[in-house]
Order: sequence, then structure tokens, then C-alpha cells
Amino acid sequence: MLKKRDLHDAPALYELMKHEEVFPYVRHKAYSTDEFYFLTKQTIEAEEKRELISRTITDEYHQPIGTINLFDIEDNKGFLATWIGQPYFGKGYNQQAKDAFFEELFLYQGIDAIFIKIRKTNIRSLKAMLKIPFVSIGNVLFQAVYQKVNEASLNEPIYELFVITKEQYMLHREFHTSAAEGEAVV
Repeated sequence: MLKKRDLHDAPALYELMKHEEVFPYVRHKAYSTDEFYFLTKQTIEAEEKRELISRTITDEYHQPIGTINLFDIEDNKGFLATWIGQPYFGKGYNQQAKDAFFEELFLYQGIDAIFIKIRKTNIRSLKAMLKIPFVSIGNVLFQAVYQKVNEASLNEPIYELFVITKEQYMLHREFHTSAAEGEAVV
């Protein structure tokens, strides 16, 4: 489902990324395969410096279908960015990738909070975010972060800010583990 970023996956990921329903929402855009190779190499180097955490999302045949990343890591908090290729929309890959990534971030990478900024016009991503039971609206909880992501907006904010804290995630995980083991959940 997830693997470390790899230069070998660049051609397949580039083909998926350039689709008109994907490209506008990709954080680091590439306009050629060569540029995508360069961005991937930069991503791998930045991860080695702990500036970000990036994984390739794969399907059940281990073929690359998108990426999931935690950018701008500061004080063990960072911003989530993910994209899935258009042929894989609506097949559950996004949710599976997020579940695996959140577990890695909170249990093994020492991350305390994940911020998600979504354009108010990106209905697909807003709907996906509302499916996550342990997410909170960050506009008020992290008002300084909310203002920072919208500082370039002239009239009104263009982004909604969501946050997932380690505590929220761990409580949700514990609840579902207990329920799956048949313990009484009150």
C-alpha cells in the first residue's frame, strides 16, 4: 500500500499526476518527466534531512498510483498532501493510504499533529476529509496556522484547515481495537 519514494516510479506517477482532474491539486507540479524525476530526487533528499516524509501509494499489484506526504515539518507537526491518479478515484485507496500513513507518522515517526489545508472549492477532498472520524476543524484550534495558510487571500480565506492530533488518532485506534477484540465499548 505504501513504500518509500523511488526514482523508478517517476514515469508512472508523472503520467497519473498530469491528468486534468489531478494536476490542479498537486502541491509540487512537474511539466515533464524529467522535471518529475528532479522533484522526486529532491523529495528523497529532503526526507533524508527530515524536512518531510513522503511515500508512494501502490495498488494491490504494487504499482504506483499516487503519493502521500507530510510537508513543512516543524515542532513535530506538518502538512498532509496526497494525490491519487484519476483511474483509482473512488476505489478506497486514498483512505487505505491515509490509515497506513497516519499509523507510521504517529507510532514510528514521532509526529504530534497533521494539518490538512483544503481549498474551499475542492469538494472531492473536503468530502474525503469529512469521512475521517478523528479529524477536527483547525480554523479555531490552530488559529495562527489557519491565518498563515490564508495570508495571501485578499478578500476571504480560500482554505479550510483541518487537524489530526496524535491523541485523537490514538483514542480512535484504541476504540476500534477494543471493539474488534469484542470488548464492551461504552
